[in-house]
Amino acid sequence: MDQKNVNNLPKELFKPLVRKEDTSEKISRPSRTFGQNARRTLFKNIPAMISLVVLILIIIMSIIGPFMNKYGSNDQNLDHAKMPPRVPGLEKVSWLGFDGTLSDELTGATVEQATQKAYMRFNNEEDYIDIKVISDGDGSPNSAEIKATYHIYKAKGLEDTYYWLGTDQLGRDQWTRLWEGTRVSLIIAFVAALLDLVIGVAYGGISGYYGGRVDNVMQRIIEILSGIPSLVVILLMMLILKPGMTSIIIALVITGWTGMARIVRGEVLKLKSQEFVLAAKTLGTSDGKIIRKHLIPNISGIIIVNTMFTIPSAVFFEAFLSFIGLGIAPPKASLGSLIDIGFDNMQIYPYMLVFPAALLSIIMIAFNILGDGLRDAFDPKMHK
Repeated sequence: MDQKNVNNLPKELFKPLVRKEDTSEKISRPSRTFGQNARRTLFKNIPAMISLVVLILIIIMSIIGPFMNKYGSNDQNLDHAKMPPRVPGLEKVSWLGFDGTLSDELTGATVEQATQKAYMRFNNEEDYIDIKVISDGDGSPNSAEIKATYHIYKAKGLEDTYYWLGTDQLGRDQWTRLWEGTRVSLIIAFVAALLDLVIGVAYGGISGYYGGRVDNVMQRIIEILSGIPSLVVILLMMLILKPGMTSIIIALVITGWTGMARIVRGEVLKLKSQEFVLAAKTLGTSDGKIIRKHLIPNISGIIIVNTMFTIPSAVFFEAFLSFIGLGIAPPKASLGSLIDIGFDNMQIYPYMLVFPAALLSIIMIAFNILGDGLRDAFDPKMHK
């Protein structure tokens, strides 16, 4: 459009821009606090939010799960030992694995030989074993192959009985024990993480704030504690205390807080020379109040993130101890003790291992993904 056409435009199309003092520097979008930005970034992180929902559901199930059926965690019934999972409504769908049957593939020189192995494998209950021929064989060893399916609930006259996740070697309900074991593992992890948080933050804050000789002595103590293997501490706790939750928590706390203390100390060393700390000192604020009110809130993001990574480490450590027989003592259950029992029966009854191992993996992965999400949320560079 040339200058002539512009001059011919009606003046009604134009309005003068009025500049005002209170609107000339108006912010185009509402200001947000650091906490609001962190929450907004976290909510936009879909994997972290999915992990948070999964963890909340697991925590809820660890509370109400044992009360969802009529079986107690220590109710033994040897007649119902090693029963496979059976769920109402899902028993008709065999490929899901909740139909209450035991299956195995066996080989032999002939189909008849493989079938005899199947009968011996499933207590000679011929009337309740379905045989499916996979390979007829040519007479050579292990050339014939069959798949045997044993309807154990019918064989024991338990058509109206349902064990949602099966039973263990003593006939105890796996569903009830799984959620009670999850509750025990989570309690140990949360209590240990909380104590690590309190001790580590206090110790690291004091060490970093005062510095000098105080910091030097306190750091040497941390180096000594860090050099003691955790298993040695556990063995000492077993000699002093009975095996159980208390001894595991104490062993986790004795050396677990050192990592938190070092992180807090490093951050406090960076912040204690800032202007707001010098201003607080000038106004006569006590050292304890400066640490509590000024320093710790400014490093809260790092503390929260580190705590979120401490919890799965504690869960795994408890599971490892129970797996090797140094953790929760029978008849109490934890994820580690359930995995230990399942490992002993893995080849014949794999469901006893699959469910606790899968739940432990889900808890570990969910906490780590949530920890990554919190780390991004508390990183100012990630805020948009």
